[in-house]
Amino acid sequence: MRKIVALVAVLNLAYFGVEFALALSIGSVSLFADSIDFLEDTAVNLLIVVALGWSLRRRARVGMGMAALLLVPSVSTLWMAWQKLSVPVAPDATLLSLTGTGALAVNLFCAYLLARYRHVGGSLTRAAWLSARNDALANVAIVLAGLVTAVTVSPWPDLVVGLGIFLINLDAAREIYEAARKERVAAS
Repeated sequence: MRKIVALVAVLNLAYFGVEFALALSIGSVSLFADSIDFLEDTAVNLLIVVALGWSLRRRARVGMGMAALLLVPSVSTLWMAWQKLSVPVAPDATLLSLTGTGALAVNLFCAYLLARYRHVGGSLTRAAWLSARNDALANVAIVLAGLVTAVTVSPWPDLVVGLGIFLINLDAAREIYEAARKERVAAS
């Protein structure tokens, strides 16, 4: 399982670089939020690789920390959305959709790799799987935002998807925290 989680971390880090550069280049809120999420996923997966051998109590504490870590891209998304509202220019629709499609491919592959481990290792591996699954859903929305932007030349589809990623991350953080809390109680 460690090798799979480490591979997922490397894939996330690689696509973070691609997506972050393109997000800044075209001024996309949704790509920015998703790129920060790729970086967060890298950190989560590396932490899992280290924490898998730890006791249930210690893993539960790490799971609670991961719930807080999931909030980092959410705060970044809100900041970028606020900035975009002050200069409401639509991002390049083609690059938005193509980058979202690449992110979708990476996240589907990661979710596939992690699916068989999502119930092994408690909140840690559940966090990794939920993150990859949620990111794939967000990537579909990014691709659709690109298509709508191509037709409307509006910044709103990108902004709405960026804020949707914010809500997805909040829900994932809640789920991981609850799973970690249950593990902590079980370890007591």
